[in-house]
Amino acid sequence: MAPREDTTAVGLRRQYKYKGNIWADSLGRTAIRSAQVLLILTVAVVVIYALLQIRLLVIPVLIALILAAAIGPFVNMLRRRGWRGGLATGVAFLALLVLLAGVITIIVVSVRSQWDELIGQAAAGLDELENFLLTGPFPLDREQLDQARASVVEFAQSSQVRSGAVTGLSVVAEFLAGASLMIVILFFFLKDGAKIWDFFLRPFKGPREQKLRRVGKRTMEVLGGYVRGTAVVALVDTVAIGAVLLILQVPLAIPLAIIVFIGAFIPLVGATVAGVLAALVALVANGPIVALIVVAVVIAVNQLEGDLLQPIVMGKSLQLHALVILMALTAGTILAGIIGAVLAVPLAAVAWAIVQVWTAEDPDLEPMNPDLPPPNSQPT
Repeated sequence: MAPREDTTAVGLRRQYKYKGNIWADSLGRTAIRSAQVLLILTVAVVVIYALLQIRLLVIPVLIALILAAAIGPFVNMLRRRGWRGGLATGVAFLALLVLLAGVITIIVVSVRSQWDELIGQAAAGLDELENFLLTGPFPLDREQLDQARASVVEFAQSSQVRSGAVTGLSVVAEFLAGASLMIVILFFFLKDGAKIWDFFLRPFKGPREQKLRRVGKRTMEVLGGYVRGTAVVALVDTVAIGAVLLILQVPLAIPLAIIVFIGAFIPLVGATVAGVLAALVALVANGPIVALIVVAVVIAVNQLEGDLLQPIVMGKSLQLHALVILMALTAGTILAGIIGAVLAVPLAAVAWAIVQVWTAEDPDLEPMNPDLPPPNSQPT
């Protein structure tokens, strides 16, 4: 029978062990994890701040990458049909530029000439809506409306919103510089996108290289699917709501339909805000009944879009919860204004796709065996 150990000695050893390694208990492990989280957040804040300082470069790169992902399948189709790489790239590049120029021209011509009238109609609609809220069956207090209006004005004039806005000549110069840079970057992405990605993957070997290649492939699939799907959804929204506005003889139907098309590229809120604008114009010009019909049509189109169109045309390119989309939109708007709101959702979708690939949770990917040699390796 083993001799019984002195309890005093056991207690002293435990006390010494605890004093010698204060990070071994639950509190120490929690402190280590908290420090790691704080370090990651600090790095993320520094990176975001640095990117915002060079947003004139970052935004054109992101837009070029999204457009390259959208038109990439067309370039590959031309190459499979026997077109040489440079010719296929040039044809696709010029076709995309012509398409973008045509869309921008239609938007400018349709909206610019009637913009003042549109703003006036919307302001009159807001006044009528305010009058209804003050004198309707459930009247609100004037002070409450004034406070709500003051809050909106204060937000619109806040430093966060103004920080991303530049007025006058500088905004024109910044736009032209960014557009020119985007066009050049887009051409090289279409021409040498695979070579550029291979260059960044040179330091990696084995399973890590395989995962990064899957990340690149999945990123282009998500971005391309998102852009093409959003364009289809925007076109359907524009045709449906524009047709209803024309049938109901709502003034400014064509500019309102164009605004719906633009707003559809901002998920959740874009098309809804455009529909509210159309309802305000209908309220002034056609009365409350027509305005309610417009609201009902906008709600029906949004439901059709969310339940049928997006799952079909986007597939798995936008597997994000509505709350995540809303948070991404808010963060993007705060950081980079309207451009941030447009880019936030596809970037969030790409981030989630990367997480799925890196953790092997993407069902579209084949399981990776770490014992197998990397692709294109020669047997020894």
